[in-house]
Amino acid sequence: MKRGTKPVNYKAVKMKKEHIDGIYRIEELSFPDPWSKKSFTEELKNERAHYLVIENEEGIVVAFGGFWDIVGEAHINNIAVHPDFRGKGLGNIIVEALIEEAKDFKLTDMTLEVRASNQTAQNLYKKYGFKIAGLRREYYLDNREDAVIMWKHIEVINHMPKGMGL
Repeated sequence: MKRGTKPVNYKAVKMKKEHIDGIYRIEELSFPDPWSKKSFTEELKNERAHYLVIENEEGIVVAFGGFWDIVGEAHINNIAVHPDFRGKGLGNIIVEALIEEAKDFKLTDMTLEVRASNQTAQNLYKKYGFKIAGLRREYYLDNREDAVIMWKHIEVINHMPKGMGL
């Protein structure tokens, strides 16, 4: 962002086919063993997959995240922010939006794995109520690093339809 310009009001939107190239760029820059473009394209057809993206003012994807609905739980499988946009709160926006998306689908818990060395991500998740629940030894194929398993219970409020009150 240039000096003297107003901060952009970022918001997460549902992933569409036109976002795939931007997501893949971030994926390549963020992970040693990135998903393929085809994998993300297939996620668009997966009724259990829920992906959100954040675009900058030029319409370029700068962050994304997604989860799978597995037996009433949201399993976060991907969150990444473009390196040029890190430290601007976009990780917060994606995590908050994924939590809201999970609530919209009445999912009761969220889980994820994160590299044991990635304290920044772990701290972000802790900020939103995720708790460490275990360790997956040598989970990551690229360097056999352990994964920290984190869980969060989601408070889903079921609103009673009008006229159904006591």
